This record gives sequence, structure tokens and C-alpha cells, in this order.
Amino acid sequence: KSTLLNLIPRFYDPQQGKILLDGVDIKELPPKTLRDKIGYVPQKAVLFSGTIAENIRYGKEDATIEEIAAAAETAQAAEFINRNNGLEAPISQGGTNISGGQKQRLSIARALIRRPQILLFDDSFSALDYKTDARLRQALKRATAGATVLVVAQRVSTIIDADQIIVLDEGEIAGIGTHKELLKGYAVYREIVSSQYAEEIV
Repeated sequence: KSTLLNLIPRFYDPQQGKILLDGVDIKELPPKTLRDKIGYVPQKAVLFSGTIAENIRYGKEDATIEEIAAAAETAQAAEFINRNNGLEAPISQGGTNISGGQKQRLSIARALIRRPQILLFDDSFSALDYKTDARLRQALKRATAGATVLVVAQRVSTIIDADQIIVLDEGEIAGIGTHKELLKGYAVYREIVSSQYAEEIV
């Protein structure tokens, strides 16, 4: 799943076929032009020594404090930031002084502040509790209107409201559709849902 996602910013190139962005083969775009259109959030968040604000601003060097605060709010990071002396609170190299979920939220804020045309989330919500995940998804809907959002996820709850879900099973596409369509037509998806949830979500 991550390999597929990594084809879009051209970390890899496909051996066959093309990836089109607005009808243009991405191989024809200068790398900087392509990557300026993309906000990428890896599963393992990468943070640097410095302040919280500096880590978020890494996504947009000229970002104002207001933009940083807004991105943090959308990423559901504002609450823990305010508990930890605000945006000027220090982050150690690798973010060893904060939790995995907090790292992911700062990494999400860093991508959001770019206001990219395409957002790629590579299992980027995996360390979040279910309530934070749900709040973040609602906030992202508002903040990313007009953008294309691609999410790799293990949790069904993370992608349940997606316009289209692609189910992969052992490297093969096992189904494509909305949550309701997949529940009706694809046994693999039903098994995944059943393994994660009580019957009421179905």
C-alpha cells in the first residue's frame, strides 16, 4: 500500500502505465513542481530539534504564527501544544520528548500548512486514539475541501467516509467502492470490518 502511495511524489516510478495529474503524466513535471503540489505524511513522523512552531513551519517557511496555529488546530494538536508551553515549546531530535500520536499530529499539521493540491496520508493516524481520529477526520473534511486526499489505513474507521475505498489483499485489488458498496459485494472487506467492529457499525 505504501509503495502505491509513494508512486505519486515519484519516490518510485511505475514499471508499466502512467500516473496522470490533471491529465499530465507526472514524469513530465519538474520534480519541484510536482512535490510543491503534494503534502505527504509518513507513518513514522520525522521531527527535528527545535520548537513546535519550527517543526510545523518546515512545511511552509514563510508561514505566519496564525497559519501555524490553524494547522495545529485542524491536526488536533492544539490541546497538547497548549499544555506544553505553546508553539515555542522545544522538540528534541526525532521528537523523543512527545508521544507517537503527538508526533503524527505535528507531521499532519506540517503537511496541512502547505495547503497542497494532493494530501497523502501513509497510515498517518495509526497512533491516534479513536476519538482523536474521528475529530481529525471531521476537521480534515473542512480544511481540505477542493484537495485530493489519499489515505493508507489499517483501521476501517479512518476511511469509512471516503468517496472511494480500494481494498488490497496480498498485493491484489480485492474491491473498489464506498463502505456500503464494499460491505454488500466483497467478502474480504466484510471480514476486515467484522474483525475490527461490533455489528452496529455494519
